[in-house]
Amino acid sequence: MVTLAPCALTVGKATPSGGRVPIRDLTDLPAACPPDTPWMGLDLGEQTIGVAVSDASRMIASPLELIRKTKFTQDAEALFRLMDGRNVSALVIGLPMNMDGSEGPRAQSCRAFARNLERLRPVNVAFWDERLSTSAVERFLIEELDLSRKRRAGVVDRTAAAWILQGALDRLRPPA
Repeated sequence: MVTLAPCALTVGKATPSGGRVPIRDLTDLPAACPPDTPWMGLDLGEQTIGVAVSDASRMIASPLELIRKTKFTQDAEALFRLMDGRNVSALVIGLPMNMDGSEGPRAQSCRAFARNLERLRPVNVAFWDERLSTSAVERFLIEELDLSRKRRAGVVDRTAAAWILQGALDRLRPPA
Protein backbone atom coordinates (compact mmCIF):
# COMPACT_ATOMS: atom_id res chain seq x y z
CA MET A 1 0.00 0.00 0.00
CA VAL A 2 1.23 3.50 -0.82
CA THR A 3 1.19 6.01 2.04
CA LEU A 4 0.85 9.60 0.96
CA ALA A 5 1.87 12.57 3.04
CA PRO A 6 -0.29 15.67 3.23
CA CYS A 7 0.90 18.51 1.04
CA ALA A 8 1.78 21.87 2.48
CA LEU A 9 -1.16 24.22 2.28
CA THR A 10 -1.67 27.87 2.82
CA VAL A 11 -4.58 29.33 4.71
CA GLY A 12 -7.02 31.27 2.53
CA LYS A 13 -6.25 34.69 1.14
CA ALA A 14 -8.51 37.71 1.23
CA THR A 15 -11.07 37.88 -1.57
CA PRO A 16 -12.09 41.08 -3.38
CA SER A 17 -15.23 41.18 -1.20
CA GLY A 18 -13.03 41.17 1.92
CA GLY A 19 -13.99 37.64 2.93
CA ARG A 20 -11.67 34.71 3.42
CA VAL A 21 -11.29 31.89 0.96
CA PRO A 22 -11.84 28.91 3.26
CA ILE A 23 -8.94 26.84 1.96
CA ARG A 24 -7.40 25.37 5.07
CA ASP A 25 -4.58 23.22 6.21
CA LEU A 26 -5.99 19.74 6.64
CA THR A 27 -5.23 19.74 10.38
CA ASP A 28 -7.34 22.91 10.82
CA LEU A 29 -10.34 21.53 8.97
CA PRO A 30 -12.03 19.65 11.86
CA ALA A 31 -12.21 22.81 14.00
CA ALA A 32 -13.82 24.70 11.12
CA CYS A 33 -16.60 22.12 10.66
CA PRO A 34 -19.62 21.30 12.79
CA PRO A 35 -19.26 17.98 14.61
CA ASP A 36 -20.94 14.87 13.25
CA THR A 37 -21.02 16.12 9.67
CA PRO A 38 -19.53 14.18 6.78
CA TRP A 39 -16.86 15.42 4.42
CA MET A 40 -16.67 14.89 0.71
CA GLY A 41 -13.57 13.89 -1.28
CA LEU A 42 -13.02 14.93 -4.88
CA ASP A 43 -10.79 13.53 -7.60
CA LEU A 44 -10.78 16.21 -10.29
CA GLY A 45 -10.10 14.78 -13.72
CA GLU A 46 -10.13 16.41 -17.11
CA GLN A 47 -13.54 14.99 -18.03
CA THR A 48 -14.99 13.81 -14.72
CA ILE A 49 -15.14 14.54 -11.02
CA GLY A 50 -14.95 11.49 -8.78
CA VAL A 51 -16.93 12.06 -5.59
CA ALA A 52 -16.67 10.19 -2.28
CA VAL A 53 -18.27 10.85 1.09
CA SER A 54 -17.36 10.01 4.66
CA ASP A 55 -19.67 8.89 7.39
CA ALA A 56 -20.70 11.52 9.97
CA SER A 57 -17.95 10.37 12.36
CA ARG A 58 -15.37 10.91 9.58
CA MET A 59 -13.90 7.45 9.96
CA ILE A 60 -14.75 5.77 6.65
CA ALA A 61 -14.78 7.13 3.10
CA SER A 62 -16.98 5.53 0.45
CA PRO A 63 -17.19 6.12 -3.31
CA LEU A 64 -20.36 8.03 -4.12
CA GLU A 65 -20.76 9.35 -7.64
CA LEU A 66 -19.11 10.38 -10.86
CA ILE A 67 -19.92 13.83 -12.23
CA ARG A 68 -19.27 14.16 -15.96
CA LYS A 69 -17.88 17.64 -16.51
CA THR A 70 -19.84 20.05 -18.67
CA LYS A 71 -19.67 23.73 -17.67
CA PHE A 72 -18.18 24.77 -14.36
CA THR A 73 -21.43 26.26 -13.03
CA GLN A 74 -23.36 23.08 -13.81
CA ASP A 75 -20.62 20.94 -12.26
CA ALA A 76 -20.66 23.12 -9.13
CA GLU A 77 -24.46 22.91 -8.90
CA ALA A 78 -24.30 19.10 -9.09
CA LEU A 79 -21.63 19.07 -6.40
CA PHE A 80 -23.58 21.47 -4.15
CA ARG A 81 -26.70 19.29 -4.51
CA LEU A 82 -24.72 16.27 -3.34
CA MET A 83 -23.24 18.28 -0.46
CA ASP A 84 -26.62 19.62 0.62
CA GLY A 85 -28.28 16.23 0.39
CA ARG A 86 -25.71 14.75 2.79
CA ASN A 87 -25.11 17.78 5.04
CA VAL A 88 -21.43 17.86 4.02
CA SER A 89 -19.35 20.44 5.88
CA ALA A 90 -16.06 20.29 3.93
CA LEU A 91 -14.33 19.16 0.76
CA VAL A 92 -11.01 17.37 0.57
CA ILE A 93 -9.71 17.82 -2.96
CA GLY A 94 -6.96 15.63 -4.36
CA LEU A 95 -3.98 17.75 -5.39
CA PRO A 96 -1.94 16.06 -8.15
CA MET A 97 1.57 17.01 -7.12
CA ASN A 98 4.55 16.17 -9.32
CA MET A 99 6.76 13.36 -8.05
CA ASP A 100 9.38 15.93 -6.97
CA GLY A 101 6.78 17.68 -4.78
CA SER A 102 6.27 20.67 -7.06
CA GLU A 103 2.92 21.77 -8.44
CA GLY A 104 2.25 21.58 -12.14
CA PRO A 105 -0.67 22.71 -14.30
CA ARG A 106 -3.06 20.01 -12.98
CA ALA A 107 -2.46 21.08 -9.36
CA GLN A 108 -3.01 24.71 -10.33
CA SER A 109 -6.26 23.69 -12.01
CA CYS A 110 -7.44 22.00 -8.79
CA ARG A 111 -6.65 25.12 -6.77
CA ALA A 112 -8.54 27.23 -9.33
CA PHE A 113 -11.53 24.88 -9.04
CA ALA A 114 -11.60 25.45 -5.26
CA ARG A 115 -11.35 29.24 -5.68
CA ASN A 116 -14.14 29.22 -8.25
CA LEU A 117 -16.37 27.12 -5.97
CA GLU A 118 -15.85 29.65 -3.18
CA ARG A 119 -16.96 32.46 -5.47
CA LEU A 120 -20.31 30.69 -5.80
CA ARG A 121 -20.69 29.67 -2.16
CA PRO A 122 -18.47 29.53 0.92
CA VAL A 123 -17.20 26.00 1.51
CA ASN A 124 -14.42 24.62 3.70
CA VAL A 125 -11.71 23.12 1.51
CA ALA A 126 -8.44 21.34 2.17
CA PHE A 127 -6.15 19.61 -0.31
CA TRP A 128 -4.58 16.17 -0.03
CA ASP A 129 -1.58 15.00 -2.01
CA GLU A 130 -3.02 12.51 -4.47
CA ARG A 131 0.20 11.33 -6.10
CA LEU A 132 -0.29 7.80 -7.39
CA SER A 133 -3.88 7.52 -6.07
CA THR A 134 -5.35 6.60 -9.45
CA SER A 135 -2.52 4.12 -10.06
CA ALA A 136 -3.07 2.50 -6.66
CA VAL A 137 -6.82 2.28 -7.25
CA GLU A 138 -6.34 0.84 -10.75
CA ARG A 139 -3.96 -1.78 -9.36
CA PHE A 140 -6.47 -2.68 -6.62
CA LEU A 141 -9.35 -2.95 -9.09
CA ILE A 142 -7.31 -5.22 -11.36
CA GLU A 143 -5.48 -7.38 -8.83
CA GLU A 144 -8.02 -7.66 -6.03
CA LEU A 145 -11.36 -7.31 -7.78
CA ASP A 146 -10.37 -8.55 -11.26
CA LEU A 147 -12.47 -5.85 -12.96
CA SER A 148 -12.36 -5.51 -16.73
CA ARG A 149 -11.14 -2.26 -18.29
CA LYS A 150 -14.74 -1.31 -19.14
CA ARG A 151 -15.98 -1.85 -15.56
CA ARG A 152 -12.93 -0.05 -14.10
CA ALA A 153 -13.66 3.04 -16.19
CA GLY A 154 -16.96 3.50 -14.36
CA VAL A 155 -15.53 3.24 -10.85
CA VAL A 156 -11.91 4.36 -10.86
CA ASP A 157 -12.48 8.12 -10.37
CA ARG A 158 -14.98 7.84 -7.54
CA THR A 159 -12.86 5.12 -5.93
CA ALA A 160 -9.81 7.40 -6.25
CA ALA A 161 -11.87 10.11 -4.52
CA ALA A 162 -12.53 7.67 -1.66
CA TRP A 163 -8.80 6.83 -1.53
CA ILE A 164 -7.99 10.56 -1.28
CA LEU A 165 -10.61 11.22 1.40
CA GLN A 166 -9.66 8.12 3.41
CA GLY A 167 -6.01 9.18 3.38
CA ALA A 168 -6.96 12.59 4.78
CA LEU A 169 -9.25 11.07 7.43
CA ASP A 170 -6.54 8.60 8.48
CA ARG A 171 -4.01 11.44 8.76
CA LEU A 172 -6.30 13.24 11.22
CA ARG A 173 -7.01 10.17 13.36
CA PRO A 174 -5.10 10.23 16.65
CA PRO A 175 -2.43 7.52 17.00
CA ALA A 176 -3.60 4.34 18.70
